[in-house]
Amino acid sequence: MTIKIFVTATNTNIGKTHTTIALMKEAAKQGLRPAAFKPIETGVLNGKPDDGTILLKTIQELNPLANELTINDVVPIQFELPAAPYVAKGNKTISFDLIKEKLKKIEKVCDILFIEGAGGLLVPIEDNLFMIDLPAIFKVDRTLLISPSRLGSINDTLLSMEALTRRKIDFDLAINLYEDYESFEEVTLPYYKKAGESFYLLPRDLSKLISTFSNLHLQ
Repeated sequence: MTIKIFVTATNTNIGKTHTTIALMKEAAKQGLRPAAFKPIETGVLNGKPDDGTILLKTIQELNPLANELTINDVVPIQFELPAAPYVAKGNKTISFDLIKEKLKKIEKVCDILFIEGAGGLLVPIEDNLFMIDLPAIFKVDRTLLISPSRLGSINDTLLSMEALTRRKIDFDLAINLYEDYESFEEVTLPYYKKAGESFYLLPRDLSKLISTFSNLHLQ
């Protein structure tokens, strides 16, 4: 049975794709056959999704069963306008039948599948449908919330955590240390420690995170 992880973040440009690639590489090191799926990508020019292209390349480098996957399997819904899917789609309707069909195809060739959202949790997709609704639609095993390490991240992180908790979505918090770690230690870490928040630091805790995901079906 494939382990499904929904990868989201506190906002756009937090490092979801970067983290998904790192997670796939660590999963492969631990003997798993990884894959990734980005159901919707906007800002796509000339039929070439930037994030999806990098994801597909990494999948095929790490997973020999995924050689026949195409970019349209990994990113089934693509829009040119760099905006929330609700806006980027214009008058079109997003086909979740197509998304689920492609999802099933990818599930068949992997042990662990990282499903990458777009932007933050409350990015709109359709009327009354948001990114935060995808974990339930895709019946994922766990959601991974990625937060940056910079000044100002506490507010966005707590709002995202509250939204997930209100919807009873099981999640892990991971903090991307792509910015100055010393700044994080000084301006952000003290609050998390005082509040007793549990989190993973990336890339340091990649191995621990994959081990946690691997054990989900044993619980």
